[in-house]
Amino acid sequence: MSVDVVTHLNFRGDARAALTFYQSVFGGDMAVVTYEDAGNVQEPSEADQVMWGQVAAGDGFRVMAYDVPSRLPWDHGANAFFVSLRGEAAGEITAYWEKLSVGATVLQPLGPAQWAPLYGMLKDRFGVTWVVDVVSGYDAS
Repeated sequence: MSVDVVTHLNFRGDARAALTFYQSVFGGDMAVVTYEDAGNVQEPSEADQVMWGQVAAGDGFRVMAYDVPSRLPWDHGANAFFVSLRGEAAGEITAYWEKLSVGATVLQPLGPAQWAPLYGMLKDRFGVTWVVDVVSGYDAS
């Protein structure tokens, strides 16, 4: 038995744009179900918004997103969550970093860290904070 943990991102009207952006960075397939598709339109202006969406790539990357309906409270928050992107190959991680950093605010430039060969943190153009690093062993001695 195994369990997958998938980051679920909540937006107010930007879910489709965010999923499209993440697909351009990581590749894979994007699936979107709108409120209209699901027969769950409660506010006509939100019919084409994302009720459920996902980007899934063959290398294991997956993220889900939806547009919180206007009838429900939503606060983007400052540090409600981080998305951790970890990989074993510096070249692959660097390529993802370069794509994610377009329009982003870099909080910690990608570079060597005491605990990892590469580590960086940025807030992308949708306000999502990404912690990006290359996996390495940890020696507590």
